Amino acid sequence: MFKKFLKLISLLLILLILFIGYLSVFGIKTKSFNQLIEEKISKSNKDVKAKFEYVKIFLDLSSFSTNIKTSNVALTYDDRDIQIKNISTNFSIGAFLKKEFGIKNTSIELKDNNLKDVISFLRVYKNSPQLTIINKMLKKGSISSKIELSFNENGKLSNNYKFKGLIEGAEIRLLNKEIISNIDLNFDVQDKIYLIEKAKIQYKEMKFLSNGIKISDKKKYFLIEGNINNQATNLDSEKLSTFLNKNLENLSFENLNLSSDSNFLFKINKKLKISEFSAKSIIKLDKLNYKIDKTKLKSYFPNYNGSINLEDHEIELSIKKNYLSIKGNGNYLIDTDPEKINYHVTNKNDNLRFKSKININKNPINIEFLNFKKKENIESTLIIEGEQKKNKTLLFNKISFKDSKNRFLIENLNLTKDLKINYFKNISLNFINENEKNNQIHLKKDKKNYLISSKIFDGSTFLDDILTGDNEEGISRFFNNLNSDFAINIDKIFIEDNIFLKSLKSKIKFKKNNLTNLDLSGDFVDNKKLTLTIRTNEKNEKITTLFSQNAKPLVKKYKFIKGFEGGSLDYYSIKKNNVSKSKLKINDFKLKEVPALTKILTLASLQGIADLLTGEGIRFDEFEMDFDNKKNLMTINEIYSIGPAISILMEGYVEGKNLVSLRGTLVPATTINKAIGKIPILGDILVGKKTGEGVFGVSFKIKGPPKKLKTTVNPIKTLTPRFITRTIEKIKKTEVKIENAP
Repeated sequence: MFKKFLKLISLLLILLILFIGYLSVFGIKTKSFNQLIEEKISKSNKDVKAKFEYVKIFLDLSSFSTNIKTSNVALTYDDRDIQIKNISTNFSIGAFLKKEFGIKNTSIELKDNNLKDVISFLRVYKNSPQLTIINKMLKKGSISSKIELSFNENGKLSNNYKFKGLIEGAEIRLLNKEIISNIDLNFDVQDKIYLIEKAKIQYKEMKFLSNGIKISDKKKYFLIEGNINNQATNLDSEKLSTFLNKNLENLSFENLNLSSDSNFLFKINKKLKISEFSAKSIIKLDKLNYKIDKTKLKSYFPNYNGSINLEDHEIELSIKKNYLSIKGNGNYLIDTDPEKINYHVTNKNDNLRFKSKININKNPINIEFLNFKKKENIESTLIIEGEQKKNKTLLFNKISFKDSKNRFLIENLNLTKDLKINYFKNISLNFINENEKNNQIHLKKDKKNYLISSKIFDGSTFLDDILTGDNEEGISRFFNNLNSDFAINIDKIFIEDNIFLKSLKSKIKFKKNNLTNLDLSGDFVDNKKLTLTIRTNEKNEKITTLFSQNAKPLVKKYKFIKGFEGGSLDYYSIKKNNVSKSKLKINDFKLKEVPALTKILTLASLQGIADLLTGEGIRFDEFEMDFDNKKNLMTINEIYSIGPAISILMEGYVEGKNLVSLRGTLVPATTINKAIGKIPILGDILVGKKTGEGVFGVSFKIKGPPKKLKTTVNPIKTLTPRFITRTIEKIKKTEVKIENAP
């Protein structure tokens, strides 16, 4: 009997062991726990309902618990359904016997669900600020995930939860109503740590990728750090304005194509305010067309077509609190040929510093006021170092341009925001200009004044300004409110071709950017003098006087008057309100090889006088020119010249370098004598009684560009009263001079 009992007990134990083993390995399906599980879930939150067919129970002897698994579960909350692929719950047998909350942990694997529904469900158990913010911003998306939850003895969710999964096709509306779309990412959410991996997003047609982003909950703020990059993308100014949070209306560009790879870190508080942002980026700029008004660059870069193109730039971008660094290199094009450029720009506390090295090999450069041109295909380098202050003024610590023959150096140049000079420390120029003249000049600041010294300098263009009435602008056109004196000392200064002054000295005074006083003197090679003075009187009139014992280099400035030899020159001008009235006098000179005048004489059948122009020339006793200047227009009120052979009276205008228009009368001296001789009494006194035949002279017109003048001539029978009057005045003055001569 006992043996049978032992056999029965052994059989039962074997069956129990087999049953326990079966429960541990294969489990059993049952619906007996459906109601219990539903009650427990409802107990955790009364608004959550669960629907499922059966559970599968596994026994875990090590923890004296059962593992309850179920599939195809539907959780309902607030009319939202969460479709669950699997739920696995560890149910404590001991807690059940003690009538305590028996669920210790739960693993939930979700099917594809609406992302907003899942976030709403999570908020039932843990309504954190970040979930509230995400739920508010989220517009759509799907999620498949696995959730691992742990509960305490009271059924409350503990902090050692895990939430992993995949989000696809999500869309977020930012606070500024901009949309981030096509969001795909893997996530891993744990207590106070949120990891995002293999993320893809699209913002304003730009696609971004991220290998990893980590969000750490620091109670008062979130610390966000990670990596983000984008493939080559086209941007316009509107899109870039959004990223930079700055209005770029004045930044005109198109065809911006770039890619980037960035690491970043920043803090964001519960109110979504960002702080302590820092980032390091490698940016590859494939193409950028930046537009600048032609009028600003065309005069310096003749090949400039309206935009600067940047290509193949690699840029290192670094951003920290109140600090920005941009370091890059690549190609730029102002025409069709690429040139190299590298640069480094930093902005610290709104103080912008910049440094750049620019190769200018293939492009020409034109600096008109220095009469300097760099030809194409000459290697040259431009270096610029400086900073922009908070008040928007610019300080160029160094501007250096050099090629094989020329050197330009500017140090400590301070400019206003509209690029006018406040001051500079030193300017050193050593170059060969378009006249093939070597120029060596140094400008140095001495307290509030400036010293200009030079061994050799071509000043012909500056002399042009004086004779055309533009001398007032001169140096001051580059300055902002100039109140300084300039002391000038030049050993050798060219004023025309091979004609130069030696030992030129000058003192110039500027007040409120206006030239008020000037004294200048110099000697020609033959010790003939040149002096120039400018004075400002009480009526704010600017009076300019110029005297030169050598007239030729100054007269040649007037392109329609050529072939001067000898003579002295007096120039006088009064200028007010940008309008000048001037008088030019030249005494005792000769004219030869003057095409326009030769044609007039030939057409007028005055061949004898015309022949003089190809020989020694025609001598004139006096030349007077009365003219006005207003901006680019010279109005010639009268030119009168008299000599032993001919006399000329003319008037007209010169429109800059574009047009010359003159008309006048030319009369041989014998004809003048005959005409004046017929004047009663006065004629007998001046020239005696003479007779003759033929025309009195010719009227003529000269018109066209300075290098392509066209001349027309008509014979005249009767001299105008004005011509006769002016001739008599000159003859009288000549006779008075002769009588008073020693």
